[in-house]
Amino acid sequence: MFSRRLNQAGMTLIEIMIVLAIVGGLMAVLGNNIMDRLKKSRVNTTQIHMKEIQKQLDMYNADCGSYPTTEQGLDALVKAPGDSCPNWGPEPYMKKEPKDAWGKEYIYESDGATVSLKSLGADKREGGDNHDKDLLLEDI
Repeated sequence: MFSRRLNQAGMTLIEIMIVLAIVGGLMAVLGNNIMDRLKKSRVNTTQIHMKEIQKQLDMYNADCGSYPTTEQGLDALVKAPGDSCPNWGPEPYMKKEPKDAWGKEYIYESDGATVSLKSLGADKREGGDNHDKDLLLEDI
């Protein structure tokens, strides 16, 4: 009645499960490594952005005689802050207000003479360890 073919093509369920287990194990090892690299690249990108912001702030300082105040914020690099800087521009120092690699605004503080620039890191909270720690301009 039913004849069995001895040379059947295809894979058995056990063979498929073994292949899936191997692929799953590789993904677990490689996926963790890739995610760690992605986190590290976001930290590096934010540090590079912060250095560029510092350069633009220094140019603003050279043109205006002081850094933008905390109230003016980094927006003073994008739009003229009014009468407080008659030598501003004519082109903006930055095209748009900068954000860190996690899409959050930088924390900017200045009394006009000194500048503090900070990113809260991946966890978007004060403090943190490893890739979650805060990034400060003076630490870069």
